[in-house]
Amino acid sequence: MDGCNAIDYDLCIGCGQCIASCHYEAARGSYDESAVALNEKIAEYAYAILKEKPQFHISLIMNVSPNCDCWDNNDLAIVPDIGMAASFDPVALDRACADLVNSAVQIPGSLMAEKEWKIGEDKFNTLFPDTRWQDCLKHAEAIGLGKQAYELIIIK
Repeated sequence: MDGCNAIDYDLCIGCGQCIASCHYEAARGSYDESAVALNEKIAEYAYAILKEKPQFHISLIMNVSPNCDCWDNNDLAIVPDIGMAASFDPVALDRACADLVNSAVQIPGSLMAEKEWKIGEDKFNTLFPDTRWQDCLKHAEAIGLGKQAYELIIIK
């Protein structure tokens, strides 16, 4: 491939690291069953860890980076810091956090501005059109990890 690496889709688990690492937007993941399988595994592993244990979950919605925050190559945050969210239900918490990010204004000069995001569009899908983050929450709800429905109570 003229010096470029090729993706072996038989080994691909759908993590998207190749896409985040490629500075030329040449890498494209195969988001068919591998991405669905990855999302389902994430939900199932969380369920296995949390099953029958007391739990309370806290998320800090700060420095929301355009790429997964576990990767070392990131850019300016895409939205201003939103704050903290908490719930006994991890699925509701994740859904609320995603909704809060999607309803927040974008930071000028961030990757969101470059992608020409429009109000009402999903920021994560705008950044990565092939992503299906909702699949993880849908599966988590289906296996009984929690519910996507939530009531947002703002404390100032």
